[in-house]
Amino acid sequence: MDALTQLNILGLVLSVVLLAMACVRADRVRAWRAGINPSAEELSDASFVAARVVFVALAGVGIYLCVQGFGVSDGTAWDDAELTTAVQGATDALDGSSGFGDIYAEDNDTGGWIDEYATKIEQEVAEHGGGDAPQYGVNATPADSNTPSEARYTVSGGDSAFCMQVTRTRSKDGDYEPPGIGGGQGTVTVPSYDFSVTTREGGC
Repeated sequence: MDALTQLNILGLVLSVVLLAMACVRADRVRAWRAGINPSAEELSDASFVAARVVFVALAGVGIYLCVQGFGVSDGTAWDDAELTTAVQGATDALDGSSGFGDIYAEDNDTGGWIDEYATKIEQEVAEHGGGDAPQYGVNATPADSNTPSEARYTVSGGDSAFCMQVTRTRSKDGDYEPPGIGGGQGTVTVPSYDFSVTTREGGC
């Protein structure tokens, strides 16, 4: 439970207390005051009415703010259904995709592609979260045992986690040769990779 939700619950409790105070009978309050300070001036019925109006108004404002706060809290935290849908959408979007690698990196060099792909996963999950889901708060943490051709990421948000496995293979269509580079000899190529992505529930 996040801090904002806890604050909203506290606000609701205080609002209920205010409503309970507004319902206390006047003779009970008078008896209580007389027991503490018998010489105190007796409160008029108008004072009790005014106090009840104030308590009810404060409780109403508190409940309204708490309801709005719960809406804000829901928009800043992922629930299980939102994350499940978003991760599945991201998996479908990334599976079968392709991308370019570093022209100076070897195939057996993890280089920076694993960390860069983590950012891509987080972006895709946020984009597939839907209108009510947060646009942030998702983490794709690479596993320690990743290889140059295969990486696993624990995708987490809220109380849920998924394990996304990404397999990177050299593209069957060949590498990309940018025009005008290498003196027109085609000696400079940009490695092209295809990505296969699967996901299962639970962390990696």
